[in-house]
Amino acid sequence: MKQRLDQDTMAMRAAKELKDGDCVNLGFGLPTLCALYVPEGIRFEAEAGILGYGPLVRGDEVDKADWHYIDASGRFTQPAPGMACFDVVTSFIMIRSGRLTSIMGGFQVSEKGDLANWNTGSGALGGTVGGAMDLANGAKRVIILMEHTAKDGKPKIVKRCTYPVTAKESVDLIVTDLAVIEVVPKKGLWLKEVAPGWTAKEIQDLTEAKLNIAKGLKEIEL
Repeated sequence: MKQRLDQDTMAMRAAKELKDGDCVNLGFGLPTLCALYVPEGIRFEAEAGILGYGPLVRGDEVDKADWHYIDASGRFTQPAPGMACFDVVTSFIMIRSGRLTSIMGGFQVSEKGDLANWNTGSGALGGTVGGAMDLANGAKRVIILMEHTAKDGKPKIVKRCTYPVTAKESVDLIVTDLAVIEVVPKKGLWLKEVAPGWTAKEIQDLTEAKLNIAKGLKEIEL
């Protein structure tokens, strides 16, 4: 069986999209790993009300843990020079401002860039949408970081979302354990990079939506 990218490598690839001066919100779960690979000049924002926090506190750094500094997954973060703390109302004004880049997880992304990331159709037990709809609609750029297929092998990049939709036509880029795919308005999905050892056809076979092959298709580089 061919090897897929591990979660840390996926997070590193997503973090590579960030540029000096960006303010970035990292969603629940896998996206919070991006904080371990903070590019210089990037400021991270969390819904709880912190901007400009440092890397995550690792398991061997428990002495640095502080309940005042937590990310979307409830993980401890480290303070950084110039970090600001504020109330959640101010936080959501930032989130809806169109100035942040949002890196989020996903259950499904459609060929039009519709995002489903809060419920798998199992009712209230599947969770609530929370701030996901604000993050998906209010960001200047939305990057989805997720596995290419579900645990049962079904594609997560689909023609049409079958799970409750978080936001329509909101996704700009998808980073998975197999590929980097750009969502181009009215032109569909464009395969830009593939995991080492994988072909475009193999990735298409694991994708329900049609993938267009970008010029200069290459293997994922870090």
